[in-house]
Amino acid sequence: QVQLVESGGGSVQAGGSLRLSCAASGYTASMAWFRQAPGKEREGVAGIYDDGSTRYADSVQCRFTISKDNAKNTLYLQMNSLKPEYTAMYYCAAGWRFRALSPGSYSYWGQGTQVTVSS
Repeated sequence: QVQLVESGGGSVQAGGSLRLSCAASGYTASMAWFRQAPGKEREGVAGIYDDGSTRYADSVQCRFTISKDNAKNTLYLQMNSLKPEYTAMYYCAAGWRFRALSPGSYSYWGQGTQVTVSS
């Protein structure tokens, strides 16, 4: 069983930056960030995989950077140039499917951290 604990969310003005962290208690081949806004489906934001490759949703390409510190077993999401439409609960997820960015491909989930971007 892998436990995931997110941190780093908060409120920021449009154009600002935040860095999310996710501390993991065990190893999995794939880790990713998802977000879910009120009334909307959960969507994949960025994933990082066992070979070091990454994958991003088109909407955040060039704005967000996913990384992982293997020594600390911690996942990060650096978010720059934030927009109000990025307001959502952000979730860390872990699993075993390579290069997956769909919610059904991940077995373990954190509780989420709220990101609010004001205009």
